[in-house]
Amino acid sequence: MKLQIKICAAALAFLLSATAGAGPALDRVMERKVLTVATDANWPPQSFLNDENEMDGFDVEVAKEIARRLGVGVAFVTPLWDIITSGHWQGRWDISVGSMTPTRERGRVLDFPAVYYYLLVNAAVHEDSAVTTIAGLNGKNIGVTTASTHELYLKKELSIASEDAPPFTYQVTPGKISSYERYATAADDLRLGDGVRLDAVLGALPNILKNIEAGYPFRVVGAPVFYEPIAIAIDKGDAEFKNRLREIVLAMHEDGTLSRLSKKWFGKDYSRSYPVD
Repeated sequence: MKLQIKICAAALAFLLSATAGAGPALDRVMERKVLTVATDANWPPQSFLNDENEMDGFDVEVAKEIARRLGVGVAFVTPLWDIITSGHWQGRWDISVGSMTPTRERGRVLDFPAVYYYLLVNAAVHEDSAVTTIAGLNGKNIGVTTASTHELYLKKELSIASEDAPPFTYQVTPGKISSYERYATAADDLRLGDGVRLDAVLGALPNILKNIEAGYPFRVVGAPVFYEPIAIAIDKGDAEFKNRLREIVLAMHEDGTLSRLSKKWFGKDYSRSYPVD
């Protein structure tokens, strides 16, 4: 009888522990009434500080809408990209809405509740460059963001974890890969002149076009080298949070919110399928 009581007590303790631990990230967000979002403060048009010194951009508006549908406020933090992609956030932030591509390597430490838009990845050179084709970048010094899919592509180590991602081939063998903590720094180095610090950058086409719009003397070279699905990301281990976020993002696709925001910030609808030139 005593053994049976002990077993029942142990089972009850386990069940109570499991219940209390269900959805810890979602519980934390709902208790605090704030969704803390990791993103970039210098990556227009996705995310940047506007003239009022407030976070703005496509990713920022997406994050705000997710928070609104959760019924909570929103706060932004801007850790370095390689810290975000390494996972194990320990509650320092709740979600990354920072244009992250789900890869198999990242999938070991992060979950990707839903894709919210799609990007083209292109190479750009200084307008004084003689390079006119992707093949012309072979042997060149190319700048990328560290721990990014663009860096993995140049290293020939890219594995996108999405069934609908179009296949790609490695078209470039750089002489040197220059990795930067932020894409903006790579763009600033290319801006100095052809071959001064870089021969080219590899990045998301909307960001390159934003550079050109801002007066950077860049020229896009060739067609996109690959296409990537872009997902929100969370730390592993909270199925309840993952499912709730997935529901919200799918609803934002269905009601046209993501389409509207994409057209607002990119001038094109990147929300529904892989874009074409």
